[in-house]
Amino acid sequence: MRWKDWDRNLKIRLISEGIMNLLFWTFFPFMTIYFADSFGKEMSGVLLIVSQIISVFVGLTGGYCADRFGRKRMMFWSAAAQLVCFLLFAYANSPWLDSALLTFISFSLLGLCEAMYWPASHAMVADVVPEKHRSSVFAVFYTAINITVVVGPIIGGVFFFHYRFPLLIVCAVVSAVLAVVIKLWIAETAPQRKEMAPKTPEKQKWYRYLAAQLQDYRVIVNDKTFLVFVIAGILVAQTFMQLDLLMAVYSTENVREQTVFAFGNWDWTVDGTKAFSWLVAENGFLVSIFTVAMSKWMSRYKERNVFVSSSLLYGLAILLFGLTVNIWGLIGIMAMFTAAELMTVGIQESFVSKLAPEHMRGQYFAASSLRFTIGRSIAPISIPMTVWFGYSWTFALLCLLAVCSAVLYYFMFNSLESKKTAAQQKTAVLR
Repeated sequence: MRWKDWDRNLKIRLISEGIMNLLFWTFFPFMTIYFADSFGKEMSGVLLIVSQIISVFVGLTGGYCADRFGRKRMMFWSAAAQLVCFLLFAYANSPWLDSALLTFISFSLLGLCEAMYWPASHAMVADVVPEKHRSSVFAVFYTAINITVVVGPIIGGVFFFHYRFPLLIVCAVVSAVLAVVIKLWIAETAPQRKEMAPKTPEKQKWYRYLAAQLQDYRVIVNDKTFLVFVIAGILVAQTFMQLDLLMAVYSTENVREQTVFAFGNWDWTVDGTKAFSWLVAENGFLVSIFTVAMSKWMSRYKERNVFVSSSLLYGLAILLFGLTVNIWGLIGIMAMFTAAELMTVGIQESFVSKLAPEHMRGQYFAASSLRFTIGRSIAPISIPMTVWFGYSWTFALLCLLAVCSAVLYYFMFNSLESKKTAAQQKTAVLR
């Protein structure tokens, strides 16, 4: 789908949301470092877990609100609420106040605003783009996000630690502009609501809708193969979710200032904070460049081998990460870590669609997202684990979880193949 054929809503959103995402990535990767310094590792881990759990439940109501109140309205009010959160965030880090508690509250509220914004945003794409072009449009938005992941942490490595208040004021101003743009130039795309009977989904109360969403996840218990798939996904998520958690704290505390490049009397040095910002940027850059190529390459191999290899590579990368403080070594390990991520990007959704009965695909895709939502909720426990067990044992335990994930994937696919073979033999006998 060519740019000139895009709906005006999408063009405006791509630019405005791109700028917002860029600013988001100037502070988001460093928040774990900030909380660990402010509250201690144990308390920061607990706070981040609570924040993620709340976001999971709020996110479940996001789709309901987008359908019930309209895409534009939800996006506008989320952006407006985001403005207030950024002002609160800035005030907590201003010349007049320095409050870690208020910073955590405002940061958590920002997460809730995001959880309400993105379901409406994604639904708007589905509203205005024909089905055959949706994947390409989503790909453009995904690429734009990863470009901001490259640039944002590099900028944030300087501004977040030295000019935090001005940075957050700029974020607030951009949020205000985004809200105005949505209000004035974005058109509503939700299908027109019709009068419906009181018991239809359109008239459901939000808490009943939430209960129905939670009930839909019973599909996980009923399908043993899918259950194993989700559990294996949650286990391996404990490694790749550490990019802005354990890896951030480890880099900051253990990577000392070192020379990266020297030429004559000039040299380029980085400390732990800058090293981490470059690692996050490297991850985003590699994802932006190699996602399509890696997906095509992996499609040549059996899904079992790809999932198992990805988990093992994640395990090896997370283990090696805790064994070095050399910046070039960490850059090489991050490339390995990103390769593990890209191996399964192109085949995860197709595997779920093949596993799901046609009439239950929506439930299966909703349930499959638990790999990330539950994984994200558990992952912050790695921060207090460094206090309880030390960095070496924490990285080793995360490696072990990735290996367990690989074992589960191996037996899951073998069981699936055995069932298919048995079904084929039964069909042949009946013929």
